[in-house]
Amino acid sequence: MLVGAAVAEVPNMAMPPGARLAFEEDWSSGKIDPKKWYKLHRRWGRDNNGVVRPNVFMAKDTVDGQRKHVLVCRGHGDQYDGPVMGWKGNKPRVGGVVVSKAFFASGKFEIVMKIGDTEPSSGGPVDPARPIGMVPAIWTYSCRWPKAGKAGAASFSPDSPMYNPHLNHRGWGSNEYWSEIDFPEFGRHQDLETGLYNTFLNRFHVCKTFPTTPAIDGRYHTFTTLWRTHLVPMDRVKDDQVVEYDGYWWVQDEAIPFESYRGNPLKRLGKDNYALYTGKEATHFIDGEFVGRNEKYTPCLAAQLNIGVWFPGWGGAAPWAESSISIASVKVWQFDDPGDVRGILVDDIGSNMDGQGKPLP
Repeated sequence: MLVGAAVAEVPNMAMPPGARLAFEEDWSSGKIDPKKWYKLHRRWGRDNNGVVRPNVFMAKDTVDGQRKHVLVCRGHGDQYDGPVMGWKGNKPRVGGVVVSKAFFASGKFEIVMKIGDTEPSSGGPVDPARPIGMVPAIWTYSCRWPKAGKAGAASFSPDSPMYNPHLNHRGWGSNEYWSEIDFPEFGRHQDLETGLYNTFLNRFHVCKTFPTTPAIDGRYHTFTTLWRTHLVPMDRVKDDQVVEYDGYWWVQDEAIPFESYRGNPLKRLGKDNYALYTGKEATHFIDGEFVGRNEKYTPCLAAQLNIGVWFPGWGGAAPWAESSISIASVKVWQFDDPGDVRGILVDDIGSNMDGQGKPLP
């Protein structure tokens, strides 16, 4: 609970009417269902050697007093010298990430997960519950890269309806439509007790930090996030300023202030009458206790659920060989809020290296 917060201001996890259980996983089959999940196998940012499929696997563990199947995402610390290789054949600083095949929009996300363990192991961290240098994370993520049209990178173009010159990425003549909510990323500067709760809306990003100390004990905890979206009226938008594409309406006029929509699509309500699809907030809990809330740059585009570990440089040194996170269950309810945008981000995250860590052509 936030220190000093009034009781009336602390939200609960109540779901809106009509919320539906859309996804459930408890690994009871002892297998990873390829219709529900895929494993990442790719370079992943800088200062690390990527995430690989062999580091995602099934195991058994005791959860709430019962032996059951769990999914393990393993990380190689700086001292790892085993058989599994990451980017360009390097072995240390390699993680593992699993991604849902399904794309989710507004809803309740509930993940039962533990970081590290309560008991030390050979080659593990000195404190098994604090695998410093490794960044465990739960997040939604997807992106799409529309290219500039014939009018060029500085202009809207009817032959590329989603391209927006305000989102021109690094001068490449392409947009990155980016939807991500982190809930949370652990371990920045080796502080696992303060989690990163980030939101990414296209080229906009805000990072918040909230206490995560209760989860850093090597035991299973329930991480819950409620993601909400809504429609916001867009005054003075006219039919000749937008174009329909993939079931949504996209701004095509520099006269509409970019800050009023930030690349999100519009819904047509009638002649010269539009509303903006936009994220509203993401509210976070650990074991049912309120942790914090994101209200700025919350996305609205449906995205895939990601869970795993990796080794960015900002995580610091990892003076051990192996550690992991274990996921006992996943549940996702969908709210179908009016601000949800589905069917725009549709692609899986692809692989970019082979089994020996060599870059794919």
